[in-house]
Amino acid sequence: MAYNFIPFNQKVKEITDWLQHEHQGLRTGRATPSILDRVSVESYGAQMQINQIGSISIEDARTLRISPWDMSQAKNIEQAIQQSDLGLSVSIDDKGLRVKFPELTSERRAGLVKVAKQKLEDARVSLRSERERVWDDIQKKEKEGGMSEDEKFRLKEQMQKIVDETNKKLEEMTEKKEQEIAA
Repeated sequence: MAYNFIPFNQKVKEITDWLQHEHQGLRTGRATPSILDRVSVESYGAQMQINQIGSISIEDARTLRISPWDMSQAKNIEQAIQQSDLGLSVSIDDKGLRVKFPELTSERRAGLVKVAKQKLEDARVSLRSERERVWDDIQKKEKEGGMSEDEKFRLKEQMQKIVDETNKKLEEMTEKKEQEIAA
């Protein structure tokens, strides 16, 4: 009997996507629009993402330009970015908002690397709990007579291979982010 690994693979993909999204939120010395994805702005009585009320472009290596579609929202955008605790400076001009990324100190870089490693560990914990859930399910099916012991251990190897590949990918993502922070 073949075991259905599709739900497990879907959970693995969700964990990988989560880590990638978390890493995007870590500020490096470079201006990246994705860092503003977590910032929500009070606009017309609703909470909205900045990219829903204006366009975001890269002006230079350490500056973003936000061009709100309605300039009356500029103050709200400015407040939301300042309250986001991202350590960015914001100024309003006639074209919209300019968001500056200050140079990172060595202390801040070390702190960001530590946060990146913590996010990696959180992803690993989620992966391990998913692995345990699937392993329990496989053992349950074997006890019910749905598969042989050999089949159970073959499925365990197959599952472990997926886990090992995913752990390697998660580590590579984190190493890449650490190098980006250190640059």
